[in-house]
Amino acid sequence: MAKLFFNYSSMNAGKTTILLQSAHNYRERGLMPMLFTPKLDDRYGVGWIKSRIGLQARATIFTSDDDLFEITLAQLEEKNIHCVLVDEAQFLSRDQVYQLSEIVDRLNIPVLCFGLRTDFQGELFEGSKYLLAWADQLTEIKTICHTGRKANMVVRVDDEGYAMKEGAQLEIGGNERYVSVSRAEFKKVFIGGERIKFIEPVSSEAEDGSIPENEQESDRLL
Repeated sequence: MAKLFFNYSSMNAGKTTILLQSAHNYRERGLMPMLFTPKLDDRYGVGWIKSRIGLQARATIFTSDDDLFEITLAQLEEKNIHCVLVDEAQFLSRDQVYQLSEIVDRLNIPVLCFGLRTDFQGELFEGSKYLLAWADQLTEIKTICHTGRKANMVVRVDDEGYAMKEGAQLEIGGNERYVSVSRAEFKKVFIGGERIKFIEPVSSEAEDGSIPENEQESDRLL
């Protein structure tokens, strides 16, 4: 039987990469996935899902007013759909989570949702709230904080690296705006007012072949 899946994490855990790999796996077996992405996420162009490592695919865009069940039903009149994949699922409305459950229950098509659990204030997104409540299977995709602990929260930061405590919940951004942190670090930065520690990318080898000091430190954190 088909199921409704919610795969959640903080930022930069590889959610989109897993989604795109799942879509590839379906196509490789001659099956047809249907991909959804919110219209408001236009970082790589409207209607595109793209991962940080370069994988990308076209997707059907949706707004908060769209009925995802009806869109899927209309597509079924033209071609078979064997799986529905939803990127940035935290932006779903309560009604849209219900519509996805209808795709599972009435059409017997599995739905895999990928998204954040909480926003920059530590509050649940609407879509995440109802997916956590209604999904058949929940999976946490893990990543780490700069402290070496599991990162399960996100902070929105200003140009100086201090947490922003007010603002719209829905604001698109990448590594320059959002940082994944552990709960303990979230409390220090968001509540305690401490400055976030930014992590600079490092090369795998120094020019002389030795391991750079900052990479040695990174290894200790891991």
